[in-house]
Amino acid sequence: MSLDTPLTDADRANYNFITKESVEYLVNRYNKVNRWVIADMTRRTAYRYPDKPAVVFRDTTLTYAQLEGACNRVANALVDLGVQKYDRVAILAHNTIDHVLTWFGCCKAGAVYLGLNYMLRGKDIAYCINHSESNVFIVEDALYDLVKDVLDEMPSVKAWIWSRQGARTEAASDRFRDFETWYQGYPENELETLLRIEDPVQMSYTSGTESLPKGVILSNQALLSQYMSCIVDGQYSEEDVQVNALPLYHCAQRDVFMTPLFWLGGTNILIGPEVGQILKSIAHHKATMFFAPPTVWIGMLRHPDFAAYDLTSLRKCYYGASIMPVEILKELLEKLPAAAVWNLYGQTELAPLHTVLKAKDAMRKLGSAGMAGINMETRLEDANLQAICRPGAPGEICGKGPHALTMYFKDPDKTEEAMKGGWFHSGDVGIMDEDRYITVADRKKDMVKTGGENVSTREVEEAIYRDPRVQEVAVIGVPHPKWIEAVTAIVVPKSGCAMTEQELVKLCQEYLAGFKVPKRVVFVSALPKTPTGKILKRDLRVTYGALFDG
Repeated sequence: MSLDTPLTDADRANYNFITKESVEYLVNRYNKVNRWVIADMTRRTAYRYPDKPAVVFRDTTLTYAQLEGACNRVANALVDLGVQKYDRVAILAHNTIDHVLTWFGCCKAGAVYLGLNYMLRGKDIAYCINHSESNVFIVEDALYDLVKDVLDEMPSVKAWIWSRQGARTEAASDRFRDFETWYQGYPENELETLLRIEDPVQMSYTSGTESLPKGVILSNQALLSQYMSCIVDGQYSEEDVQVNALPLYHCAQRDVFMTPLFWLGGTNILIGPEVGQILKSIAHHKATMFFAPPTVWIGMLRHPDFAAYDLTSLRKCYYGASIMPVEILKELLEKLPAAAVWNLYGQTELAPLHTVLKAKDAMRKLGSAGMAGINMETRLEDANLQAICRPGAPGEICGKGPHALTMYFKDPDKTEEAMKGGWFHSGDVGIMDEDRYITVADRKKDMVKTGGENVSTREVEEAIYRDPRVQEVAVIGVPHPKWIEAVTAIVVPKSGCAMTEQELVKLCQEYLAGFKVPKRVVFVSALPKTPTGKILKRDLRVTYGALFDG
């Protein structure tokens, strides 16, 4: 349906009634006039700031006008490959301009973007490709080795694109098209695809507690409302310059920081997560805002050249993904006295922002995750799905609002379970104080969050159980000065069997991504259990809480 199509008598009837059918007709006919989708974001910002730097990567800078044109080229190139609305397009890449163009190009083509975690092993990446049924796979040259052995195990992929960033002079095989030459020949005009706010535009895989990750589907609505919450509660501005150092495949960097700033008209700098480069980039670009999990902030504060860099431009500091140690927060405020600090808490399923501890409350509410963002609601629930209103009483943290996921792909039961009672259930246990500020106390789901990455303890335990000498194993998260939580395995050997820590670590390295491998393996004669045989991991966390203190 198009405005170029003359009205018929049947069409005209839709203007006489307000019915489900007439509203559907009008929304579709005037879609290009009144739609609100991510695909329009770069065009509207280019209208306001055509010559302003939008994104900087290495020696390349794209203005907003150039960014809009390039994103449209990618969208047209995707459609010419046969990509249809809602098809999945996967990318395995660092923080590059190609990655940004892919994200917005998918939105403009009506496709669903899938950013893949480059810390996963090849078999895990192949699982995500196959489960999502992605039919286009974009691979950065520097990450090719992660997938080279599983290329033939991804039958859904019909088109392979090579993102050349200097790690290799040419594509590894003739199955790949070069990203730059692939999209450059296409026009900069917008596509005529019908795009609606309810349309899914993004897919992310999150580990949760199971061995197999869940595919989270998010819509234009979820993301746009979340961007608005970030802008308002985080006090972003079109004058901001931001260094994006954390991976763009992760929803925190991509959706809480980078994309909202594109909406406003700020400037996004793309780099990698190396601490020295972060300090250098903040100083060189006079960045005004920066986000990192506590592990990275700790690395920056402990860097030998920290004092040598002029960081006075930095006015807004954000952390999330893990709990910030109070002493580190105090040190951060002391060393960057002109900066304000926000704590952001959420889940991938909430696009991902849920609660915000605003800068004004950073010291008044130490350790808190704050209150629900402007477009969200928060409550604590007991086991019977009833709201807990007593200050200090623990309950599961639940959220409600337009940020919420559309579904877990191919998993109706988990979707239903997560949404039961009309609230999204985070799996985290929290405590609410008398001011209704939330503090995350524990995890209902058995998961370790190390360096901002989720690790399923069951997956680690299954790897260790591959050693026939292991009788029992419990994997827990233990406080760590760098990683905040360190994956730690408590192992009971079978009677008469001996093994070493190095042997089990090596075994895990064969089957797990590096961040999932235990930092320590402790051998014991027995694990604490309940009368029903359940392992008391809480007791283990207490027993080994000081394991990394020395």
